[in-house]
Amino acid sequence: MIRLNIDTKKCTTELLLRNTFDEFFLIEGTITTFNEFHIDGYLHPDFFEESPERKYSLWREVREYCFSIIKGKRTPLNFKFIFSLSPTAIRKFLLTQDLDFQPENVQGLYLNLLFDGTSLTCITGTSLTLFTLDKSLERAWDKWVRNFFEAHQISNNDVF
Repeated sequence: MIRLNIDTKKCTTELLLRNTFDEFFLIEGTITTFNEFHIDGYLHPDFFEESPERKYSLWREVREYCFSIIKGKRTPLNFKFIFSLSPTAIRKFLLTQDLDFQPENVQGLYLNLLFDGTSLTCITGTSLTLFTLDKSLERAWDKWVRNFFEAHQISNNDVF
């Protein structure tokens, strides 16, 4: 787990106006402006004619809604978004990183974006369904996230 300081303006542009984060699952989101808006990323199968094969919304499905809450002359008081890779993306990640973990044992690879009204940070996280002292998954995920942010020019390179 690492904490990255993020270029707030560039990241919010990538987050809200571009498709940079569109393939991530939105696990949960909270935006505080004149009210607090909470988004539970779980899909409700009863809403759909055919039950979706996934449990969470993709960011692209809620991005415009979140943008409509955030846009305006005043900066939000805060926001928090928890993203995760999809199971398919996790499988691909494990293969490309040559990691010795079974996809079914990786519960999630997470990005926690936190804006406190002045600065934006990203905290990475991993969750496994088993106990291990092996930190190779965590180290690979942290490196991947740093590279992702640098590739999109939204990292200040400050790692804590």
